Amino acid sequence: MRCGLPGWLAEVVLAVLTLAVLTSGAQAAPAVDTATDTALEARVNAVSAELRCLVCQNQSLADSHAELAVDLKNQVREQLRSGRNEAQVVAYMTDRYGDFVRYRPPFKTTTLLLWLGPVLLLLIGGGLLWRTLGRARAVPAALSADEQARAEALLQGADKAG
Repeated sequence: MRCGLPGWLAEVVLAVLTLAVLTSGAQAAPAVDTATDTALEARVNAVSAELRCLVCQNQSLADSHAELAVDLKNQVREQLRSGRNEAQVVAYMTDRYGDFVRYRPPFKTTTLLLWLGPVLLLLIGGGLLWRTLGRARAVPAALSADEQARAEALLQGADKAG
């Protein structure tokens, strides 16, 4: 099989890819025994589903297996076990990590761009599209007799030169 790389470089690339594949599972956290208190674990999962993993950023704490997510879930579990309710736990996490930790941050001045940004981008994009399509549909104005004569003279001059 020819890949266009020198033999030694192809071997290095293959070795690096093999190492990356073999070590990709090294980041997984060990499973936590949750069979002790199913009601508590249901509450932990409910709160964890509302909080964003600060490492993954596109997963909730409930879905993430990153080490920090496991630690944060343990904090949620301990706070619920100590008697705090779900709203108090979410408020604690928000105070500690900011509104970013919440999947549905509150609507306030500091998160205004976060809430209105997509709508604003959609309006700007729609306006640009409307303007571009409007220009494409515009019919060019008819040439005056003088402009028509000059255009024909230029075209005939180009034919004679070629």
